[in-house]
Amino acid sequence: MKRRTVVISGVATALLVAGGAAGGWLVLQQRQESERDRAARAAFDALARGWAARRVDQGVRYAGRSPSDLALAFQRTTAGLGTGPVSVTVGSYARDHDTARATLKVSWTLADRVVWSYDDPVTARRSGAAWLIQPPADRSLWHPDTPVDTVLTAARTWSQRHDILDRDGAPLLVTGKVFDVQIDPLRATPAAATAVERIVGEPAGSLVAKLRAAQQSSSRAPIPVITYRQKDFGPLQARLEPLPGVIYPPREQPLAPSRTFGQPVLGSYGAVTAEMVQRGNSLYAAGDFAGLSGIQGRYDAVLRGTPGVKVTATGLPASTSPLFEKPPVDGIDVRLSLRTPVQQAAETALRATGSVPSALVAVDVKTGQLLAVASSPSLGFDRALQGQYQPGSTLKVATTYSLLSTGKVTPATRVPCTKTVVVDGMVVRNFEGEALGTVPFAADFAHSCNTAFARLAARMGSADLGRAARALGVGADWGDALGVDHVFTGSVPDPTSATEKAASAFGQARTLASPVALAVMAGSVARGSYLPPALVTSPAVTGVDRSPVPLDRTAAGQLRTLMRRVVTDGTALVLKTAPGGPVSGKTGTAEHGGKNPPETRAWFVGWQGEVAFAVLVEQGRSGGAVAAPVAKAFLSALR
Repeated sequence: MKRRTVVISGVATALLVAGGAAGGWLVLQQRQESERDRAARAAFDALARGWAARRVDQGVRYAGRSPSDLALAFQRTTAGLGTGPVSVTVGSYARDHDTARATLKVSWTLADRVVWSYDDPVTARRSGAAWLIQPPADRSLWHPDTPVDTVLTAARTWSQRHDILDRDGAPLLVTGKVFDVQIDPLRATPAAATAVERIVGEPAGSLVAKLRAAQQSSSRAPIPVITYRQKDFGPLQARLEPLPGVIYPPREQPLAPSRTFGQPVLGSYGAVTAEMVQRGNSLYAAGDFAGLSGIQGRYDAVLRGTPGVKVTATGLPASTSPLFEKPPVDGIDVRLSLRTPVQQAAETALRATGSVPSALVAVDVKTGQLLAVASSPSLGFDRALQGQYQPGSTLKVATTYSLLSTGKVTPATRVPCTKTVVVDGMVVRNFEGEALGTVPFAADFAHSCNTAFARLAARMGSADLGRAARALGVGADWGDALGVDHVFTGSVPDPTSATEKAASAFGQARTLASPVALAVMAGSVARGSYLPPALVTSPAVTGVDRSPVPLDRTAAGQLRTLMRRVVTDGTALVLKTAPGGPVSGKTGTAEHGGKNPPETRAWFVGWQGEVAFAVLVEQGRSGGAVAAPVAKAFLSALR
């Protein structure tokens, strides 16, 4: 019995030993496979990290290619996708012996934060203890559907820019061809730059200096000079063509009927500046064209819509391109209250002022909408909307409304109009030195008697003039109602002394107004109520209450009669024969500056039928002699 037991026990021991050896071998095998999986996954992880960092040569090994070669290939293929963030993660993974496969989930952030995502299958092979990424022989490693040496490019795409329309729905700007005259610093010579200066009227030496600076910095970017409409460029082309390095690529952009039409309120369109790119928060990119100023600048995003993005690859047939596309979103039209015939009439009238800066604003009496906004010169400062000028005797309209509405005077009240009057030591004079004697206030108003108004100012409270001016629209809170930037509505501060009160009564001292503010005032009197003006009517300007605010009915009616008398029997007789019906208004002559005698600005504000308007001529003997004839020319051009 003991012997059998020993034999059986020995066999069992042998079996146990053999089983233990097999189990150990399996455990070792499992550990090796796990280590290979870990190493293979680590190779894919390293590629994903390097790709996301745009450094595919760091921490990644490749089969048959050096990391530096792959880094150059990556740069060549992907540079056209921009510098936005890249996200690369390892998705599915599988390994068969010494070959592992993974899917990289790639997301490129393109222009305007558009994300392009795709899956890229990648293979790794074991070489000894290392796992090497295997670049495909028949396609790009960086996109599964492109050739080996492809170049990827992400380009913005645009729908057609929408229109700025006038009140009647007609485009104020239409697409036309222009030529951007530029100097190529790689080919141009100083002699060529000098010739361009003479041809286009640039200051002598200015383009030569720019050319020298570009060549010293090894810049390849063309130097912009000037942009011409096609009809203006034609006569210059033959003179520019022989000059080495002078180029003039054509393109299309929105254009007004003439170079000066609607300027500067409509604004300009052209190449975006470096500052716009920097502060645009990816809205603009170098090489873009956009609205730069005025309505075109303020509403550029509305007009052009949202750009799309298209990714293309070289080496692909047209049927398979693009690889990715996000279509652009159309913009919308911007509609203004301007009427093209009224705008043209305003600009025609301002030509008579020649080189003297001037402005004219016309308002629809019924709606308060602006019908014309004209400035001369048309390039540069928007005098019509942003100018700040002493209004002179045009502000007597507000003074008179205050006096009439508070019962301090009636049109029949007799008020002395002497050559001079002394107010607290200040001598007030009439502009023409006239002396009417003691006459009804209606005559004082018609002949714009400063001394009468200086006397009447003593009857007014310190806040009365400012309150009346705001009731008519001067200094009221309507600046944002137009839908454009930097509009000046006027300022009539409360006087701090008797002399300032007297001077303010006839539009001097610290009183200021813009042409548009005085046109609003004229429209208020003609209508009998104040309405915030409007310029941009679509898209709608929100947050503006356009309910009319009635004026004192009796005072407004009396004031309309007084303003008619200015034309029939006062300082604006030139308008008595204006075509189109009766004209009512008020002249203004505002002294400014430190010369002796002071220089003067000429004003006329008024209305005819349903069109109210204000005319400013920055240098002029008097409103009646200079501004009123411009108003007559405007009304004549409307017929």
